[in-house]
Amino acid sequence: MEAIELREELRKYIEIGDGNFLKALHKTAKSYIEQKQLDRMIAQGEEDIKEKRVHSQDEVQKMIEDWTKE
Repeated sequence: MEAIELREELRKYIEIGDGNFLKALHKTAKSYIEQKQLDRMIAQGEEDIKEKRVHSQDEVQKMIEDWTKE
């Protein structure tokens, strides 16, 4: 099934679904989106490590100290 067909079918389900269905669908969709965002952040972090775009513990501590001074 193509994305456009899925959207149309989901719209039909949303129109006829009761409150419990809508809450379950919302929870599932929200969890999925949040997980995709976390996956992207992890992938970016792994890429940063691979490309040696990292900071030492001392550098991080200094950054935190600088932020709290402002």
